[in-house]
Formats: sequence, structure tokens, C-alpha cells
Amino acid sequence: MKLWQKDKSSLKEVERFTVGNDRDMDMFLAAFDVLGSLAHIQMLQSIGLLTKNELPRLQAELKNIYTDIEEGKFSLREDAEDIHSQIEWLLTERLGDMGKKIHSARSRNDQVLVDIKLFLRNEIEELVKAIQPFFELLQVQSEKHQEHLLPGYTHLQLAMPSSFGLWFGAYAESLVDDVITLKAAYDVVNKNPLGSAAGYGSSFPVNRALTTKLLGFDDLNYNVVYAQMGRGKAERITAMALANVADTLSRMAMDACLYLNQNFGFISFPPELTTGSSIMPHKKNPDVFELIRSHCNRIKALPNEIMLMTTNLPSGYHRDLQLLKEHLFPAFRTMKDCLEMAGLMLSSVEVKQDILADEKYKYLFSVEEVNKLVLQGIPFRDAYKKVGLDIESGNFSYNTSIHHTHEGSIGHLGTAEIKQQMQHVVDSFPFKNVHSAISKLLQ
Repeated sequence: MKLWQKDKSSLKEVERFTVGNDRDMDMFLAAFDVLGSLAHIQMLQSIGLLTKNELPRLQAELKNIYTDIEEGKFSLREDAEDIHSQIEWLLTERLGDMGKKIHSARSRNDQVLVDIKLFLRNEIEELVKAIQPFFELLQVQSEKHQEHLLPGYTHLQLAMPSSFGLWFGAYAESLVDDVITLKAAYDVVNKNPLGSAAGYGSSFPVNRALTTKLLGFDDLNYNVVYAQMGRGKAERITAMALANVADTLSRMAMDACLYLNQNFGFISFPPELTTGSSIMPHKKNPDVFELIRSHCNRIKALPNEIMLMTTNLPSGYHRDLQLLKEHLFPAFRTMKDCLEMAGLMLSSVEVKQDILADEKYKYLFSVEEVNKLVLQGIPFRDAYKKVGLDIESGNFSYNTSIHHTHEGSIGHLGTAEIKQQMQHVVDSFPFKNVHSAISKLLQ
């Protein structure tokens, strides 16, 4: 029996198609559905839709369900349409008709909305926490390998000297900007839609400010129509922030694949971190980085997938939105796995030293020689022409010593400043406030 069912059932084919993978996706939301209900029933009691005796009994059973979910003892029954039905039925089985009262003054639309907001808020926090140790590793490796030079490329052609200090540090700073976009997504997600009902509000005098406080949201989605319109938008913005992290890891993985290639030979890894070939006994393949690259490229497609699935939808709720969950929800686990594996690989990377001593890299130092002439008083264009003619005539001479001192250069990586930037953005998340609110709700 469905919550919305009257006297007729849908065809099994219709039911199977419309439910799809939603039951599986609902398990991501189970704990958050309980939290939303705990806040909702406290509000219901405050406006007289639950008695003072009913509230503690409902709270106790909801907390029991929450504990079962946290301990992995919770599952959906075969006849349960979704997570919301399952929890309401459990309450009704244990408390009788009192359990049915939890749905007063709300729709499954705003129930799903608040579940998704709480889930996304939690997953963004978990992702930020997963990024931090990887960021710290990159910074440690950056300082460790500051003096170890490698070729810098433009157009995949030899350009100018770089260093592994710069290479590691570049990806560390990239993560700072990625976390800034995660904070922007968090700010969008951290607004309470509960009380918008089906997207047009309620005739009950619901106290939306109270549920906002109880669930630790920063503010409300005030306009009830926009609260529903925000579904799909919040997911897309979050997916874009995820895609930014994925882009950083994907590019880094591609670099690692190139640098491990024998034609480059800049880095190596212990045998246990690479894979072999069934026919070529010499192979040491960078499978971990190749899979990171592919997983992350797939995540980079998420914002476009969500954008296209929500294209041309008018205001109001539409079943199209159900499909967003199966695209977005698993991506968080994938992203965290990629960060973990990238950390494992880069914590064991071996960097080849004296790479630029090889004469094939001599033209990397052409700009250095131009700059030396400029420092002697020769105009830049004349110095550029002289060095260019020396190269063409085979008379180019160079020195491999590098003295770059400006901020962010080989000799001045700015590691501390980049760390400060990361700490500033991480500190801007209101994680403590959220934890405090949820802890009180579960007491």
C-alpha cells in the first residue's frame, strides 16, 4: 500500500519503472530522514498538532530507528515504497495511529528536499575533511622537492625550468580554490526548505524558523515555490564543486602517467603500487592514476548531466528530479576513494634528481640566458634576438643554476601562505554549529 494510494493500484510495470533505483538511493537518505522528522515533530508539538505526551514517545522511537541506521541494522521492507514510508510504518507499528501524525503539515516533496539538503551538507563536510590530509601531503612533498628541477612545458614542448616543489604546490593551491567552491555549494545547500510542503506552503501555522534552528541550517529557503525550484539547482551547484575537485585530481593523474612514462622518466613508484602485463614482463603500469583520471572525468560530466535532466522544467515538482540522486549520490564515495588513492601513491613517489643535467633539456634555459643579458643592460628584444641566433647557429651556452626569488616561484614557493588560505576557507564552514544542533536534536 502506498501513502498516496486510494482504491486502485498502479500496474506493476508502471510501479517498477517509476520507482527505478530510488529505493537503493533512499538508503543514502535514511539517517537524514529521521533527523528531519525529529525536527518536524518538535515543531508540530509547538503549534498544537502533537500533544506533549505524544512528542517524547515519537522522539524515542525515531532515535531508535536512527541508531539502527547508524549500526547498519536498517533496511527497507519489500512492500515499502520509499524511506519515508518505511519510517512512518515503523512508527505506526510501534505506536499505533500516533505514528501517522508525523506527516501532518508536510509533503513528501519538502521531506525529500530537506533529506537531500542534509545529505549534501554532510557529504560536503566529509569531502572537505578528505581533502585536507591530501592537501597537507602535497605541501610536504612540495617543500621536500623544492630544489628538484624538472622541465616545464607549454604546448607539450620544452618551455622553462620548473621544479617538483612547484608541481606539488600547484595542486595544493588548486585544492584551495576547489574548497572555496565547495563552501559556495555548502552555502546554497545549508538553507531549510522544510515547510514548503508540495511547493505552495501550508494552511497550518508551521514554524519554519524553529525547524531551521533545530536542524542547524543557516537560514530558510523563504519562498515556498523557490524551495521546490531549488531542487536540481542545489544538486547541480554541488556537482560543479565536486567537478572542480575532480578536475584537479584528473590533471594531476595525467601528469603522473606522463612522468612515469619511460620517455619522461621523472618519477617512479614501488612495484606494489603499479600493475604488470600478462605478456610483457617489464611493465609497471600506472593503473591507479589511470582509474583516478577516468573516475574524475566521469564526475566532471555530472554538472552537465544534471543540467540536461533539468532542462526546460517549469516550476513545481517533477518526477525527473528523482533520477538526479543515482547520478550524484555515489559520486561522493568515488571522489573520496580517488583522494585516498592519490594520497597513497604520492606518499610513496620517488622523484628522479638531476633531470635537467641531460643536454636534451638545455633550451629550457634560454630565457634564463636572455634575462642575464637584460640584467647587463641589453634591451630585452635585442637579448632575445641574440640568444635566438645563438641557438640557430649552434653556439648556445647555458648554466643550470636557477635563482628565482619572487612569490610563488621555484625559490619562494609560498607554502605557508597557501596553507593559510586553505585554513581560512575551512574555518569559514559552520561545521561546529551544525554538529551542535544535530547533537541536541538526538539527545
